[in-house]
Amino acid sequence: MRTIMAGVLYEPNQPIRVEQVDLDDPRDSEVLVRIAASGVCRSDLHAINGEWRMPLPMVLGHEASGTVEAVGPGVTRVAPGDPVILSFAPNCGQCRYCVAGQPHLCETMRGYPAGTLPGGGTRLSSGGQPVYHFARTATMAEYAVVHESAAIPIPSDVSLEMAALVGCSVTTGIGAVINTAGVEPGSTVAVIGCGGVGLNIVQGARLANASQIIAVDISEPKLELARRFGATDDVDAREADPVRRIRELTGGGVDYAFEALGTGPTVRVAFDCLRPGGTAVVAGMAPDGVVAEIDARMIALTEKKLKGSFYGSARVSIDMPRLLTLAKAGKVDLESLVTRRYPLDEINEAYAALDRGDAGRGLIVFD
Repeated sequence: MRTIMAGVLYEPNQPIRVEQVDLDDPRDSEVLVRIAASGVCRSDLHAINGEWRMPLPMVLGHEASGTVEAVGPGVTRVAPGDPVILSFAPNCGQCRYCVAGQPHLCETMRGYPAGTLPGGGTRLSSGGQPVYHFARTATMAEYAVVHESAAIPIPSDVSLEMAALVGCSVTTGIGAVINTAGVEPGSTVAVIGCGGVGLNIVQGARLANASQIIAVDISEPKLELARRFGATDDVDAREADPVRRIRELTGGGVDYAFEALGTGPTVRVAFDCLRPGGTAVVAGMAPDGVVAEIDARMIALTEKKLKGSFYGSARVSIDMPRLLTLAKAGKVDLESLVTRRYPLDEINEAYAALDRGDAGRGLIVFD
């Protein structure tokens, strides 16, 4: 066991406390990782704002990179000293989803209670009481213990700060385009919401050689960033009806629309702005209980398709190193995603910036 500093959420809508907690040594098939950087993601904000029902207290964070410090019995995939990206979708490798090439949907790992690690229980505690792991990772801390399938080895010459973003927003956004939707060259694409995931959907559409990429948001700084990442057109939803404007720009609607915010109205916009036969992909994670109202008759009449995309439908052990290779080749821009860096003791300021809609990605950086 070791004592570490971590960002702990005790109650919704209350400040995160940066304090000491105890972290157990890794058990069978587990890895101890010294965290280098952890991204500030809207999924964490859902827990902070009480929009997701989570066991508390909890150490937040799930988009991160670091270096393997120690391994538990039976670990073969990584060794101490290896740089890794952390995945919040560990997998067993044996269930029907894993063997069918969908390890992000692993039914074994989804069977464990929220806030616990695979195998059950927590490795975090304070005063002898359990502290839970957000998304089975808990990376807003100096160290994290994760299942070995959640520690993805990467080349040693990669910037760990940049690699952290591949742990969620980059994989989720680009994966939604390439894996979930399978966007074809020459397609037209709309991206509803241009935060961290939305910017990477724009990058993914550019990688797929989409002919037109329409960014939609209510923030001009976010729309400006989207243009830098490859958007050919943009729509400020404060000034124009996004559905009408997208139809005007495309002559009837897009082939693919991606929702990257997680609200009922934005899911409806994504569906309504499609051409007949088009596909809407929901990549944004909504608060508990949010309902998207879709005109049911139009689903049959227009043959539009509505799909979900969890973690970009990624096979993380393959896709994450591949994304780093694309970044090294200059085809994926990681550096421009980060617009703010913070030490751990400024974690509340980092989430406040996210909540008010500041453009780009915030990053907690550890010494």
